[in-house]
This record gives sequence, C-alpha cells and structure tokens, in this order.
Amino acid sequence: MLPAYKTGQLTMLLFTLTDNTLLDKIIKFSIKNKLIIGLMTLFLILWGIWSVSRLPIDALPDITNNQVQILTTSPTLAAQEVETFITYPIEQAVKSIPRVVELRSISRFGLSNITVVFDEEVDIYWARAQISERLAEAKENIPDGLGTPEMAPISTGLGEIYQYTVSAKPGFEDQYHAMELRTVQDWIIKPQILGLAGVAEVNTLGGQLKQYEIAVKPDKLRSMNTTIVEIFDALRKNNENTGGAYIDKIPNAYFIRGIGMVSSIDDIKKIVIKNQNGIPILIRDVAEVDFGGAIRYGATTKNGKGEAVNGMVLMLKGENSADVVTRVKGRMEQIIKTLPEGVIVEPYLDRTRLVDNAISTVEKNLLEGALIVIFILVLLIGNWRAGLIVASVIPLALLFAVSMMKLFGVSGNLMSLGAIDFGLIVDGAVIIVEAIVHRLQTGKKGDLTADQMDEAVYQASSKIRNSAAFGEIIILIVYLPILALVGIEGKMFKPMAQTVGFAILGAFILSLTYVPMVSALFLSKKTGHEPNFSDRIINFCYRIYRPILEGAMQMKTLVVSSAIILFVLSLMIFNGLGGEFIPTLEEGDIATHIILPPGSSLSQEILTTTKAEQILKSKFPEVVQVISKIGSAEIPTDPMPMEVADVMIILKDKSEWTSAKTKEEMMEKMEHALDDLPGVTTEFTQPIQMRFNELMTGVRSDVAIKIFGEDIDLLAGFGDEVVSMIQGINGVEDARAEVVSGLPQITVKYNKDKLALYGLNVGELNQVIRTGFAGEKAGVVYEGEKGLTWWYACKGMNVRIFPTSNRCTFLCLQEVRSRWNKLLTSLWKEVSHKSAGKKGSAE
Repeated sequence: MLPAYKTGQLTMLLFTLTDNTLLDKIIKFSIKNKLIIGLMTLFLILWGIWSVSRLPIDALPDITNNQVQILTTSPTLAAQEVETFITYPIEQAVKSIPRVVELRSISRFGLSNITVVFDEEVDIYWARAQISERLAEAKENIPDGLGTPEMAPISTGLGEIYQYTVSAKPGFEDQYHAMELRTVQDWIIKPQILGLAGVAEVNTLGGQLKQYEIAVKPDKLRSMNTTIVEIFDALRKNNENTGGAYIDKIPNAYFIRGIGMVSSIDDIKKIVIKNQNGIPILIRDVAEVDFGGAIRYGATTKNGKGEAVNGMVLMLKGENSADVVTRVKGRMEQIIKTLPEGVIVEPYLDRTRLVDNAISTVEKNLLEGALIVIFILVLLIGNWRAGLIVASVIPLALLFAVSMMKLFGVSGNLMSLGAIDFGLIVDGAVIIVEAIVHRLQTGKKGDLTADQMDEAVYQASSKIRNSAAFGEIIILIVYLPILALVGIEGKMFKPMAQTVGFAILGAFILSLTYVPMVSALFLSKKTGHEPNFSDRIINFCYRIYRPILEGAMQMKTLVVSSAIILFVLSLMIFNGLGGEFIPTLEEGDIATHIILPPGSSLSQEILTTTKAEQILKSKFPEVVQVISKIGSAEIPTDPMPMEVADVMIILKDKSEWTSAKTKEEMMEKMEHALDDLPGVTTEFTQPIQMRFNELMTGVRSDVAIKIFGEDIDLLAGFGDEVVSMIQGINGVEDARAEVVSGLPQITVKYNKDKLALYGLNVGELNQVIRTGFAGEKAGVVYEGEKGLTWWYACKGMNVRIFPTSNRCTFLCLQEVRSRWNKLLTSLWKEVSHKSAGKKGSAE
C-alpha cells in the first residue's frame, strides 16, 4: 500500500520522468528494440494473469481498524462485578502498550469485551504479542475462578464469510434436540473446517453445550452428613488417569497406566464421597446425575420451526475471501457425507454470492466501457489498426494495475476496480497514435521502409511526448490527495485512488514503450490520406462547433457571467443534496433486529423470533430462509444482550419478487407485518450494511448520538431528552435511546452480624449461590461419540444444588441450606435478605 507521506516524492519522480532527453531515449529504445519490448509485454501479460488468479477479491473494502479484542466469560458475575473484577484490571494492564489509539470496553452479565485499537502500520502479530504479555499481568489482579481473558481470533468485522445452520431433517426432530445438534457442530463439523487455509476460527451460536450435571439434593446431603466441598473433592480425585513409567522385563518393556477417568453417568454415580461408619456414601445417594446444558448467552432459531445451531466461519485477516469460501464449500461437501442420519447443514449467508454480484457488476461495466471506447476510437481515428493499438492498451494497463494491486496488497472490489475509467487510461496512447497517424497521412504518398517507418514514428512520438506525459500525470496528481486520508475514510477510498493510479501509471509507461513499438510494427507503411467516414463525422462536428466558438469569443461577458451564475446555482443545489459515506450496495438479502424490552429472558426472545419467522415465511413468498441469531456467540466478538436478535432474511432473486418491487418497499411491508408482535422493536437494514454501521459508529443504526459521562442514570436521562428533541426532525423515521440501565436483578445481601454469630464467611455463602444456580465445574469427561474414531471432551461436570429446570425460580434461594449439615434450614433466611433490583451494563 502506498504511504500517503510519499505522494510528494512520487509527484517529483513523475515530473523527473518527463525530462525530454529521457523520454526521447525511452521512445527510441522501444522502437529500435521491438523484440525486447515484445518480451516485456508478454511478461506483463503473464504476470498480470498470475496476479488476477491470486488477487484478493471482496465486495467492498474491509474498513475494520487494526484491533485486538480481549474476551472474558464469567457466567456467575453480574455486569457490575464484571466491570470491577475483570474489565478494569485488563484495561489498566493494556494502557501502557505503545501505539494504541483507542481503548473501549463493554461489560455485560457474564461477559467482558475489550477492544484495543492500534495504529494501522502496527503488525497485528506484534500487537497480539504485546497484549499477551499484559494479560499475564492482568490475570494476577483477577480473582481466581472469575474467568480467563483470551484474545479473539485474528479476523475482522467483516470476517464472517460463510454462515450455516445445523438442524434436524423433517421426521428426526425428536431424535436430535439442541444438545445433540450442538455436539455435531462442535465435534464433527467445526474440527474439519478449522484445518483449512485462511480460516481463523469457526464460531458457534445456539444449541445446548453438553455437560454432566450433578444436581445435589439438599435434604439427602444433610441426612448423609455430607458437604458440597466433600463432593467436589470426591469428583476431582476420582476422575484422572496416571502413569507408572514402565517395567523392564526381558524381552518386553511393560508401560504402566492407571485408568481412572469417568466416561459415563454410571461411573459418576458410583464415585465414593466418603466412608461413614464403614458404609460408603456414593454420589447417587445425595444427587441426581444426568446430562444438562451450560448457561447460555444466546440461541439460534430458524424458519419458525424452533431452535437450530448456527456456525460462522471467520476468515483470517488479509486472506482472499473468494478463495477461502471456495475451500470451505468444498470441505463442507465432504463433511455432509459424514454427518449422522437425520442431520442437515444448510448455508444461508455465503460471501461468494455478494462478491459474484459485485464483481459481475464491475466486469459488466468494464467490458461495456472497453467496447464503447474501442468503437469510438476506431470510428473517429479513421484507422482500424490505430484504433486497435489504442484499444490494446486497456487490457494491458488493467493487467499492470492488477499486478501492482497484488504487489501492494490492494484487494479487488467494487470501490477499487469499479473506479477505473478507460477514457483516462487511453488518453496518452490516443495522443501519440493520433500524432503518428497524422504524420503518416500528411506525408507524401508512397511506401516507407522499415527504417523510415521507425523514424516517422519516433519523430511523431517525441514531438507529442510532453502532451501525452503531462496529461496523464495531471490526472494522476488529482488522485494523490486521497492517499492522505486516514481511518475509515482511508480504508474505503485509498484502494480506489491506488488502483486508478496504478492503471494510469501503466498506461503512461505503455504509451512511451509499447505504443510506439507496436505502431512502427503494425501500422500501414503507406503514406498519404484519402477522405473516409471518420473525416465526415469530424467535419460535421466542426461545422457545429465553430460557429458556437466564434459566437462565444464575441460575447465574452455573457459567457463568463453565465458560467458564474451556473456555478453559484450548482453550489446551491449541492448544499441541498443528501450525503452518504458510500453508496448503498444491493446485497440481495435483508437483516433486521428483533428487540424486546430490557431484561427479557432468552426463552422469551426465542418465542418471539420464532413467531416473527413464521410471519415472514407465511406472508412473503420471496423469503427462502429466516435465521435469527440471539445474544452472543461462543466467541463473543459481537456482544449482544439476550433481548436482541439479528434476523437474517434470505430472499430469492429480485426477478422473482411478487410482494414488492424495491428493497425499500419490501422492508416497509415486512416492518408493518411484524408490528403485530407485542413489545417488539424492529430495525431493518442489510447484513453487511449493518456491520458497516457498527464498525464505523459502534451502533447498527445509520445515525448515532453518543453521550459520555460517569453517572449512568444521568446519561440515561439525557438520552431520553435527546430522543424527544430529534424525533420531530424531518427525515427521522425512528429514534430511540439504547437502554443502559433498568435490567432486573435478584440481589442477595449478607447480614454481617449474623455471619459473625454463626461463624460463617462470605466465601461459603457465595459458593452456595454459584453452585445452586450457575453450577461449579468439578472436572472434564472424555467420551467417544457414535463410533467416531476420535474422542472429545464434554465441557465438564457441573455441580448444582438444583437441576437446570429449577434454577429459574426465585424461591430456590429460600431452600438453600448453609453450612450444609450443621445449620438449621432457617439459617439462610437469617444471615441474608434478597431484593429484586434493576441495574445496567457498563460500557
């Protein structure tokens, strides 16, 4: 990529190249050494074709800044504790890293997301190494058991290049529930995709993460005179393998292994907690052991039929998205053959479709533009050989531009390739070829020898060389200020300026080397001229233009005044026009948000999105699939609360639409159809456009207003005032404030006097809350799955006082017994009190 600070040096270099003596030598060398120039042209063609096959292709430039995300999950912590115990220590640790330009964070229930933005010139791997060093320091300040900070994959905001769902085929719904589908995704599909070149990670959203759940029965626990601590110790001590080196017994060496890992529910049930009066107390005596699901922060629903599992392939930063998607699709065809019967994988967002649409648009425009230019050249020059010589500069200049794009790391997309103007490219070649043709036509009639032809071409080319060179250099200089753009603007528009600059530079070099050489070689050596159709066209235009020019010269005041008036009028019209950062790309699909009131449960959001999908599928025949992504994925690079869902509406080709003719009309009708859902707010956009808005402003809406301060309640009040002020502005269709407070919580506060009276400590009571609802990990279980040749690890054995189905009830806290077998049932009520409050997330 061409650094902006070198633009001045480049300008000086280009003017140096226009030195008369130097250009004369280049032209003469090209004419006299046709073989060398021909071989160099052939090399350019081969190099260009090779570059085209390996050029990174995408629909739009990736505007993601140079960032590293630090993610920490802590299922037991509320937003305030996440901010205090996790986010703040990490922020303090990474602040000292050099060349950091921005540091922002989001603290939600059970999740900390910190984004560290570096200078664009910083190597991403150096940045991650610096982050890794600081995280080692930050871990010392994070209390044990509250989470381990990790860096997000080396991808970008637009790195989700391939998304698919894993669901059960019709008739197999009872056999494959959310847990089985998640297992298929995690241990059959995901490992095979991860090995592909260019794939950074495979993210998963939805389903139930399989766990072995040990639901302790408080009454049994008390009657057996057993404690939770003893259960944890027993589980850890009875779930391990070991080795005893080997015994050397001729002729063999016998390696010793101790096999003690649990592999089934029965193994866990038979674990001995302790011996009491010679009677073993087993896990099954005090708890129920069964499969359960980990705490979820998100889910996926599909086509109004309930839950599914969503997989998202993240592309490694800087890779060719077209190539990576091709490899993923090829591997997916192999994976589908290995899936259990009744499981189906369906892709719904494929970057190839958007890239193909964008590139086909570029190809169409380039081809049509090239044909028009060739037609006009042949028509007006009046010499079909000269026209073809000029036209041949177009593909050669394009190949040169693509080669330089590959060399400097500029991707091919709608902004870069779509900015090429063939009229600018052939400008220098037209000037030189026209000068050569004019010299040949005005000479005495007769045939020229090869040497005479070379001399005639040289004389014509050298005479007009300054006009050709300066014309292209002036055009090139116009694009140089764009190279000085930084940030998002630079990422978006620099590729355009670079590509045009490369193409013009290639055309400039070709006009001084290839064009004189091929003109001397292929143009007719016959001199003189006979009037033809081109002359009649030029004479016709001249007859119209000459009187207008003469009249303008006689009425100078009127012409200048008219020009000034038109200029002022154009400024007035320009000020009244709307403005956009980039034109909206027609992606072919629609995205919307299903937003419920703050504090809504995940189950409620699943019911709502399922109903919305049913409405869209039933009322709009254009809809192929509707997939809702609720909350945050396993790798929470896009942390959303559980009351918000991204709904991807996959549509048929626009030619098959019957409900609407335009995308805007379709969105309006869909929004009206979803108005029947109570308490639901929707925001319609497009999938990539949604990500663009978020990358540029941090929110998904087109326009955002941010208010900064320390008092969250005061900020919330200001937000409501701003909404009321802007709702009446012309053009504002919908305005709302993002909710940052008011989330419902159940708070347990301890009575320190009672704790002292009974000799308790806060840590023991906190363990009761963690174990009672979130559960606490006691180990990992390895098991084989359905005859597969590999083993996989379940998330772990989680101990809970209540099973998953009961942990949603508020009254469960009343039943928790503290100090297990030594305290009365009513003790918990004495040492603590509960309150239902509202608190928000920290950002």
